[in-house]
Parts: sequence; C-alpha cells; structure tokens
Amino acid sequence: MRPLLLASADNFRDVAGPGYPTRHGVAVRRGVFFRSNELMLDDEDVLALVGLGLTAVHDLRTAEEVAAHPDAVLPGAAWHHVDVLGIPPEEVAGLEDLAEAEALMTRVYRGFVEHESSRSGFGLLLRRLADTEGPQLIHCTAGKDRTGWAAALLLHVAGVDDDLVLADYLLTNELARASRARYLTMAETALGPDAVEVYERVLVADERYLRTAYDAATAAYGSLEGYLTVGLGLDDEDLARLRARLLG
Repeated sequence: MRPLLLASADNFRDVAGPGYPTRHGVAVRRGVFFRSNELMLDDEDVLALVGLGLTAVHDLRTAEEVAAHPDAVLPGAAWHHVDVLGIPPEEVAGLEDLAEAEALMTRVYRGFVEHESSRSGFGLLLRRLADTEGPQLIHCTAGKDRTGWAAALLLHVAGVDDDLVLADYLLTNELARASRARYLTMAETALGPDAVEVYERVLVADERYLRTAYDAATAAYGSLEGYLTVGLGLDDEDLARLRARLLG
C-alpha cells in the first residue's frame, strides 16, 4: 500500500508507518488507524480520505480550536470530539526566549499524564478506537503533540520497539516542514527575526518532549503500562481489543 500524501494536511499518515515490526513477530497492520494535523481539506483530499473508508474521526482539539477551524465533513465517518488541552495559544503569544518555550512544552507533555482531563480524554480515545469497526483517523491541530502521544501509545500497545516509536514521532519534523515554515514566516513578519528560533521550539517534535511524558508516566504510575491501566482506566479486555485491531 503506497503512502497517501495530502496537499492540505501535510502531517497525515498511517499510524502503522510502513508496517512497523513488533515483539509479537508480526507487523502493525496498515490501513487501520491514521493520524493527521487539522482537517482543513481541499476537495481532492476530502475525496482521498473518503476513499479510505473511514468510519470515525477523533478530533483531539479543544472546543475553541474546533470552532476556529472546523473539520471538513467526511461522508461515512462519524465525528467524535475528545477535548484534550495542547499548547495554550495565549501562552505561545507571550513567549520571549527559548527557555520559556521549552518550559511550556514540558508542561504540555507532563499534562498528558498529570491532568485528569487529559487522562480522561486519552482513555476515552483508546477505548473508542478499540470498540469501533473500520479505519479511523486521529488528529489535533499540528498532529504532533496530542496526536503524537496517542500514536506513541498505540505503537507501544502493539509492541513496537521504543526506538521505532521515537523515529515515528520525529517524522513530523520532516512531513510538516512546509506548514511549519509558513507559521515561522508569519512569526518573523509579526515579531521580527529573533522570534523564529523561539517559536520553532513549539512547532517541532523533540525527543525530550516525548521523554518528558514517559518520565511523568513512570513517576506517577510506575511504568507506561501503569499509566495505560491505572491512569487511563484501560482494562485487559480494552488492551486486547486494541492490540487485535493493531495486529490483525
């Protein structure tokens, strides 16, 4: 199956990648779960996604983000809102230096573990993914933080090696290069050239950010498995159904 490239959603891809190998001896199944940035799609890309036979779209953005940029309608796919706080726009607007930008990203990724509302959202998302038939799409605004964490959890459940999970997470930096450049150009125009380096820190995927969430999960729940079961409330049956979808 050739990768589907969307002109209007550059961070769209299959969660399974090319079919990542797992410790179970089988590859993650392609065409089951997809991930993306926001779905402000042109007509051609709408048709391309409809052609995938999507049954559900899971939007991880806040209500304010959804209202500002509603998803394109994808016939045949039920739309589900799972409100998870990402990078607060009002905090981004006030960033003055690299240290502040990196501290913000640390808070965002720790929040995926420490905030009850985020745990509730990710738990709901994973249960819906496990219980819904057919291909499904997960997305947020940039498709890198909330969606990146969700995809990392799915690959972990599937049994993908940590190094491959990280490589997949970092793939955002390559795929979303064009959209990132547009945002940085806007920042430079509005705030001057010194703003580019600062704002780039909130627009990239970084190993340190993902490690922050892992470390927070270990500190609070003993392991990532503890985060999934105790933190997100997934039981053995939930994880078994999710693994069955991922591995076939």
